[in-house]
Amino acid sequence: MAAFAVALALNAWRLLRGPSLADRILALDTLYINTLALLVLFGIQRGTALYFETALLIAMLGFASTVVLSKYLLRGDIVE
Repeated sequence: MAAFAVALALNAWRLLRGPSLADRILALDTLYINTLALLVLFGIQRGTALYFETALLIAMLGFASTVVLSKYLLRGDIVE
């Protein structure tokens, strides 16, 4: 869990200091994936399904946000 916490801190640093917008979007994507892994590890440690359900919600929202941000970066508009 400590390794994922360090990874989260490094992703947050790249999100804030990224040289380009594409790097920041990639850092945000990696940030939510590391958050998912950390939540699943907490769920395994605690033995409760609440963390798994939260991880599932974050996965759906994270995927959608990555697609929307990438589409905005490429086209400048989200809705066609």
